Amino acid sequence: MTEPNAPALLAGVAKVEITAGLAVQTDDPLYERVAADTRNDPLYAKALVLQQGDTRVALVTVDAVAVAEIGTIDSGYLDRVRARLADEVGVAAENVLVNASHCHGVVCDDVDAKTVAAVRSAAAALVPVKAGAGRGLEDRIMENRRLKMRDGSEADVRRAYALPPDEEVEGVGPVDPEIGILRLDTLDGETLAVLFNFACHPIQGVPSGGNTADISGFAAQVIEEHTGCTAFFLQGCGADINPVLYKDTDNPPDAEPLGTLLGLSTLRALKGIKSAGEARLACVRRRLNLPRADLAPAIDALRAEQERLLQALQGTSLNFKEFVPLLVKHSLGGAYPAYAAHRYLHEEKMGCGHLKKLDADNRAALEAYIANIHVMEALTRVKANLGLLEKHHRKNQAAPGPTVEAEVLGLRVGDFVLLTFPGELPVEIGLGIKARSPHACTFVAGVTNGYLYYTPTVEQMENRGGAQEDSDCLLAAEWQALFESEAADVLQVL
Repeated sequence: MTEPNAPALLAGVAKVEITAGLAVQTDDPLYERVAADTRNDPLYAKALVLQQGDTRVALVTVDAVAVAEIGTIDSGYLDRVRARLADEVGVAAENVLVNASHCHGVVCDDVDAKTVAAVRSAAAALVPVKAGAGRGLEDRIMENRRLKMRDGSEADVRRAYALPPDEEVEGVGPVDPEIGILRLDTLDGETLAVLFNFACHPIQGVPSGGNTADISGFAAQVIEEHTGCTAFFLQGCGADINPVLYKDTDNPPDAEPLGTLLGLSTLRALKGIKSAGEARLACVRRRLNLPRADLAPAIDALRAEQERLLQALQGTSLNFKEFVPLLVKHSLGGAYPAYAAHRYLHEEKMGCGHLKKLDADNRAALEAYIANIHVMEALTRVKANLGLLEKHHRKNQAAPGPTVEAEVLGLRVGDFVLLTFPGELPVEIGLGIKARSPHACTFVAGVTNGYLYYTPTVEQMENRGGAQEDSDCLLAAEWQALFESEAADVLQVL
């Protein structure tokens, strides 16, 4: 919606590289697959400053996993940045939005100073702009990582542990193929900035294993090279969304083709977005107190499952060295795995079935060994998710109160409406908020202005301990209704 009497909308952009130096390395398990001493492509802090009348907003995107709690940006970063921006750039704390792409890049130690420098440069480069909002479509690069099992439970696709057996998987969850786009053009028609919001974990990696901004970084690079603008990726509701073929073992992981597709799809959509000369700028911030979960019952249930699985292990006559060749023989041998067919036929003429008896015994041993493998794989999943539950249980027990504070921020630039939240939001939450919004171009960004770990749906929490989203979580199920109610109110105000 445009407003003819609104003051001119001004915008300025800047970006600063925040890639860690080659000497920097970290033993954080989060980066165990990242060779931080190998630089593949640059990581950036990008700043967009918007001003209309007395309202000034700073939107920052950082190529990092989060801006608190986890990763190489410490939990004091946001407060330090906001304090300096209020003092040096005139942007009030409530008008600062910092979104982490959620890539697993390792950033430099002075990322807060470089963030402030980027915003300062953007504020010094303000020019009148026109704004346009629209949507793109990309459905080839991501997949829902939650697996719906035949027994009613859910599992997930992670590199941290094995997938469940194919025959136990019944279905998968949804994805959101929408790319939310804000286009800002100067008055002479040059594209100054493109904001693109998309829901997917940018965690594919690159063949070298080096430090990378991943899918979102490559997508931004494509947009910038073709338009000359500064492209800002805003992580959407991608908590349960993986890059496609995330666990492929036949090819090296490579985020660049996926990022290129996302960038090209954004460019295609940009062609159909027209910018308007008058656009309203508004920013609304709310604070929520969300209830912490009592994770003790889930921990007890998962420990009981762990014990059940341990008791399900059974002794077998095979070891791994014997198992592999025997499995190959029975897989290739058909009815005659132990020897050639003529030997079986000879035994049949002689009235004996020694080889058939051997085959039956070996098949039973193989089945027992394979059953143990499945139990072992299930135990690794239980162990990983139990560790997450125990970590958050300790955190909740040590907390000074029963709630955790979360910031909800609403930003409107013309017809482009963005709602943010610090947790890793599942795709179902984003789809629901967008469907219920009174604004045609509403988009949702997680991992913004803090970090609250995963914030799964009420239904996903019923599976607590079965997947990362429902295990790596501080909150009780009531969080969802509280957030969605506040989100609806913010959208109405905007």
